[in-house]
Amino acid sequence: MSTIYILWLRQLKRYVRSKQRMFASLAQPLLFLVAFGFGFSSIFAKAGGGNYIEFLAPGIIAMSVMFTAVFSGIEIIWDKQYGFLKETLVAPVSRFNIMLGRTLGGATVAFIQGIIVLIITLFIGFKPVVSGIFLAIVFMFLLALFFTAFGTAIASKLDDMQGFPLIINFIVMPLFFLSGALFPIAGLPAVFADIVKLNPLSYAVDGVRGALTGMHTFSFFTDGIVLTLITLVCLWIGAELFKRIQA
Repeated sequence: MSTIYILWLRQLKRYVRSKQRMFASLAQPLLFLVAFGFGFSSIFAKAGGGNYIEFLAPGIIAMSVMFTAVFSGIEIIWDKQYGFLKETLVAPVSRFNIMLGRTLGGATVAFIQGIIVLIITLFIGFKPVVSGIFLAIVFMFLLALFFTAFGTAIASKLDDMQGFPLIINFIVMPLFFLSGALFPIAGLPAVFADIVKLNPLSYAVDGVRGALTGMHTFSFFTDGIVLTLITLVCLWIGAELFKRIQA
């Protein structure tokens, strides 16, 4: 347990000490909130969708958690290049504990980022259902854990720091735009509706939105079961790939 705690704490300390990283990671969600939230609010209202900020904010919160979590994997490549990972892997401790500590640390950082974005949305007019905040927090942490494990799995197979962002963006951007974070998924053409249902991020966005606003497409049970299962699978895959890294 000490290994897991130390590596978890290391991730948090790196985040807190990097003020530039903290502020830069807020730029994208703020841009989406302001540009989309105010730019399309009148169109959304005229189409009968109601208050677009209320609809958009949970999706942007989920987006912030996802991007922060998945890009934490690049730290593995960084540690590979600077020798820290080699020193960690040759230590007489379980590689699974090393991977779990790093993953929990990255997930905690992403979760904190999501909480900050949630607080910011309150200042632009978002009014969440207070009784649903705890449930939203559960979905946010599951989302953070899933995408941190996913980023770890990808980074375990790469040595090129420049290639990691390209591969990640190629994967996560379609996931984001086809998750219902920016637009309602009800009434989509059948092909796109099927893609949305296969997208794991859709269930996280739906769970967070349902908890904070009461608007959701799937049931909380479905959102929770799907997100939990894919998180466990991704943790297992990430652990297996991490074990195969050559020290």
